[in-house]
Amino acid sequence: MFNTMTVTKAAGALIGSLLFLMLASWFASSLYHVGPAGHAAEGEEAPQAYRIAVEDAAPAEGGAAAEEGPDFATLLAAADPAKGERAFGKCKSCHKIDGTDGVGPHLNGVVERDKASVAGFKYSQAAMDMPGVWTPENLNGFVTSPREYMPGTKMTFAGIKSAAERADLIAYLATTTQ
Repeated sequence: MFNTMTVTKAAGALIGSLLFLMLASWFASSLYHVGPAGHAAEGEEAPQAYRIAVEDAAPAEGGAAAEEGPDFATLLAAADPAKGERAFGKCKSCHKIDGTDGVGPHLNGVVERDKASVAGFKYSQAAMDMPGVWTPENLNGFVTSPREYMPGTKMTFAGIKSAAERADLIAYLATTTQ
């Protein structure tokens, strides 16, 4: 059934395949070296890239880097409530304007309303401990980063980074009334 020539061909194919894999591995490791480079001894860290000196930016007051551009009052004065209504789309999954609560409290008349004051809504302790009213400036700080503005809040939203978009949103919220 088997003759010597069939066995020789099979053995030659196997040895040829192994030789090909060994040579391919040798060639690849000569191109892409994974271990320590150069003359680094074992246990020494070998540099893998160029070092670039970078100055650390000093954080502004409140821990966040200062934002470039016009101040918030200027942005709010020029804000477009129609754009803010579109920006409110990010809030709709948890908040409503119609006066009913969702996952979060309703935002009908939120501008200049006392913080944590919606009757029947179960606020976090952090929200109940924060005194004052929701002024446009307070809302701006909260919407920028809810967890930084109010540590311990239940709100999981990451925030809106664009100052102009926040101003438009707050201008829209100011048009809603109870």
